[in-house]
Amino acid sequence: MWKVLGKDCLYIDIAKAWTERILELSVNYEKADEFKELMEGSEVFHLFDATLETHNFMIEVPKDYTPEQIQTMADVILSIAKDNIDTPFVEIEGKYQKSNVIISNEDEPELIGSSRSDGYGSGKIFLPILTSLTQPGRMNESMLD
Repeated sequence: MWKVLGKDCLYIDIAKAWTERILELSVNYEKADEFKELMEGSEVFHLFDATLETHNFMIEVPKDYTPEQIQTMADVILSIAKDNIDTPFVEIEGKYQKSNVIISNEDEPELIGSSRSDGYGSGKIFLPILTSLTQPGRMNESMLD
């Protein structure tokens, strides 16, 4: 059984359990009401990197959140992590699991579709490299010997 901040859960419910526990634990902090509001407007995803054996909690915040609001979220989460050092974000069978928290309000460029960014779906991104390789340049004097 998986445990997220001390709460038993199934693997598929890790993001939900983490969000619930973070909100429960945040009530003891100065900006708890603001943090709760910010978290409720965000979406939390959980990704497990099996290669690095690391759990990643990705908090996708709306674009209209200010840097100060994002910093508030980070401060509260960091305080919770520090104050609950004996209760890892994720553990399985009593073993600590490494984890990261990523807060982002960046949209990925659309790779497929009518509004995709130039260069991502075409060779345009490589044109400066290819141009530099095919242009005549200064002779490499060390190759003359």
